Amino acid sequence: MTRVIIVRHGQSTYNIERRIQGRTDASTLTKKGQDDARKTGKALSNIAFKAIYTSPLNRAKTTAEIICSELVEKFGEIQVSENLVEVDLPLWAGMLSVDVKEKFPDDYSIWKKRPHELRMMINDADGTREHFPVLALYAQAQQFWQEILPRHQGETILIVGHNGINRALISTALGIPPSGYHGLQQSNCNISVLNFAGGLGEPVQLESMNQTQHLGDTLPSLRPNHQGFRLLLVRHGETEWNRQGKFQGQIDVPLNDNGRSQAGKAGEFLKDVTFDFAFSSTMARPKETAEIILKHHSQINLQLLDGLREISHGTWEGKFESEIEQQFPGELERWRTVPAEVQMPEGENLQQVHERSVAAWQSILATAEKNQLQTGLVVAHDATNKTLLCHILGLSLENFWNFRQGNGAVSVIDYPNGAGGLPVLQAMNITGHLSGGVLDKTAAGAL
Repeated sequence: MTRVIIVRHGQSTYNIERRIQGRTDASTLTKKGQDDARKTGKALSNIAFKAIYTSPLNRAKTTAEIICSELVEKFGEIQVSENLVEVDLPLWAGMLSVDVKEKFPDDYSIWKKRPHELRMMINDADGTREHFPVLALYAQAQQFWQEILPRHQGETILIVGHNGINRALISTALGIPPSGYHGLQQSNCNISVLNFAGGLGEPVQLESMNQTQHLGDTLPSLRPNHQGFRLLLVRHGETEWNRQGKFQGQIDVPLNDNGRSQAGKAGEFLKDVTFDFAFSSTMARPKETAEIILKHHSQINLQLLDGLREISHGTWEGKFESEIEQQFPGELERWRTVPAEVQMPEGENLQQVHERSVAAWQSILATAEKNQLQTGLVVAHDATNKTLLCHILGLSLENFWNFRQGNGAVSVIDYPNGAGGLPVLQAMNITGHLSGGVLDKTAAGAL
């Protein structure tokens, strides 16, 4: 497994001024940007990196240097990669966002709604040419992966980049198309973790995304002009069968002591969040997890949705992997490699889980919209959450294994323009409140 940790540069002067940065190198880190880079370095200090790659732009390079000064285990030089430069927006670079919106209203609308279609006409030494900023950025990200991954098989590396290129790196790894560019968020000095089984196109897992807890932020802040609502998607705490490695599915196994402790830590972590509503699967383990979290929010009435229950594993339920392999030879391997093609014997397939869980999710969105609610808690299961994440990011169910969901982990999904607008995965699989570190230690096995 190759572990890749991705960090966005610290807050810059242009970030403060709300200017478009692109590839201009005029902005520098603010004092907060420097302090946050130091905190990020401390959070990563005990991880042994084989290599560190940075964008050549000053705001990223300085962030990388500060992070490196905090690492316990020293390594060679920071390597600068041109493939980590920010999205190229030559006609807008240096302008205030409000001025871009006013001066280029049509293009700005395309940028926000259909970023893959944004086109700029550029005059350079080769004459006048068409430039598609987001498409070019995705090609750049693919090139980075193709060059870097073969060099670092089985190693851990750090990448320090920018909002746009980091989104493109995560998207190209997972297969999210350029049209989904705005569907991921990258806060300043956040930490994201990707695990690659091999090269680009081979199995990859997003272990976590946009962690900001090391900076003192419980959850990533809302985007400017946010007018919709936020959902916190939580996986239930551990059960005894989770611990033993038994398939539970729709057998109603309760939380064990560790699971209750995980739910308590999630509750403590989220105690200062102002919840307006809460939903849970009808099953005991998410219901109890939700109830423990809501001890800090006694005014909230927990609503149960049957559509959020776990996948039915049918005759696999109650069995260990070794027993399933013996009874259904080759089926576990198919479940791990082509999950959308597997029909659980006397149980469900992922399409069935998708239909009922997405219907439940849409009913939650409708409730938030109708009642003008702002922040909701949703507690469900591993397979349910992964299916919902595929739906939120517009991915097929073949991407099911691309997402990690630890027991007691928190993911953040925003609908900045309401239920009818593009959802934004603000953060995924936050587990720092459980393990105290940036890596998910809730369960064994990276992929």
